[in-house]
Amino acid sequence: MSRKQQLLKRHRRNKRIALLIGLVLLLVAGILVTWWVPVLLAVLAWLAHEAWFADHLFYSPKDDYCYDFGSDAQQAAVRLEAGRLLLEAPLALAGNETLVLGVHVKSSWLGRFLDPAVEVSGGPLADRQVFERGVNGLRYLNLSGLASSLVSGELRLRGRFCRLRIQPQLMFWRDPDYRRQRVMVIAPHADDAELAAFGLYSQADEAWIVTLTAGEIEAEHYQAMGMNPAEAARIKGRLRAWDSITVPRWAGVPESHCVQLGYFCLQLPAMQASPEQPVASREAQLSDIRLFRQFNPFPLPADQDGLPTWNNLLADLRELLLKARPEVIVLPHPTLDPHPDHICAREAVMQALEGLAWQPTTILGYANHLHDNDRWPMGDSGAGIALPPVFESTAVLRPWCLSLSQGEQYDKAMALGMMHDLQPKMPFKRRLRRSIQWLMASRMPSALGENEFFRKAVRRHELFWLLQQR
Repeated sequence: MSRKQQLLKRHRRNKRIALLIGLVLLLVAGILVTWWVPVLLAVLAWLAHEAWFADHLFYSPKDDYCYDFGSDAQQAAVRLEAGRLLLEAPLALAGNETLVLGVHVKSSWLGRFLDPAVEVSGGPLADRQVFERGVNGLRYLNLSGLASSLVSGELRLRGRFCRLRIQPQLMFWRDPDYRRQRVMVIAPHADDAELAAFGLYSQADEAWIVTLTAGEIEAEHYQAMGMNPAEAARIKGRLRAWDSITVPRWAGVPESHCVQLGYFCLQLPAMQASPEQPVASREAQLSDIRLFRQFNPFPLPADQDGLPTWNNLLADLRELLLKARPEVIVLPHPTLDPHPDHICAREAVMQALEGLAWQPTTILGYANHLHDNDRWPMGDSGAGIALPPVFESTAVLRPWCLSLSQGEQYDKAMALGMMHDLQPKMPFKRRLRRSIQWLMASRMPSALGENEFFRKAVRRHELFWLLQQR
């Protein structure tokens, strides 16, 4: 069982205990007062839960984030004076540096019910980075893209439903412009490349998109059209295979650089456990991956037998790595992103690189999911991305951030809108919860799309982590 599954299991157990205690109290109130009191209290308690306690937050908001940024972080002394972030000494910045500032954020009483945020402004630019309700600990602001305002002394910080105390050292990193290199984005599923790295690959001089699985499971939307479960899974997989090949064209990536390997969703761990054993689809009644590879621009080793095995996956990846010769590989982060297919995707690439004649100069990691906070990145679409919660500094986490203009964000939103898996309406319960949070907790839904990923992924920043550099 993964760490995220353990956290979710504990969270659900605690909720069941709280529900049981609440039912006992309501019964006592009904006996001692009158019948309608527990009914009213139950409705109010449910509304309060949906508005303020429904987030999957599996840690205390009073815990400090704990990062090891490594030894190559440069530092600049700063102070906060009358709301302005000022440099203690002149600093030359080119504007494309990754800038991170440690901030102790203490929520006000209102910040326990409304999302506390740090408002950042400088010249024409304005940002709002949101943190956990009831926060009282060390957090990290992402000031990337605001170098000119910082150097000119125009950068302002203001707490909204919280108070701030900054750390005296601003951390920054200077990196090569990875957009000027050959980039290969590894996507465990169709839409992972767009969620994590559309801004990067759309601006790259040369980009490749490699999608490992068809993402055919959980096809209830298509079953509702009258298809049986296997038919629905197959058509969903074909549609997502089509998306993985065609949507990158919106960013200018040629079709010849987009590949769908067609392995089956959530079966990569089983394939890895028995590398020679074929692992069939859970729902599509298929044990041949070639149905989902029909749009590929050229043949690959596994096309010969169509078997969904780990060894075939490695052979496909080696072929692609030698063909594309990427200088930068972008893949799921090994510790931040807990999705089992994401973990296996990264391990497959690293195993395929072993002993290969071509080696990348840089490997970047991304996280489309987290272990302990399903709402991260917190806040609204269009806002910046503050650093995610980390509580064990067991590995160096060295960030690299790409800033996106508003036009680039709109292009990314349109790419996500083309993805069939992000188009169906949310379940009624989730839509009702969103409406309650809008009315009672001032959480505005994204105007870009109904799916939660439009809020989470269409931002001023794309955040990556440097995993390897030669």
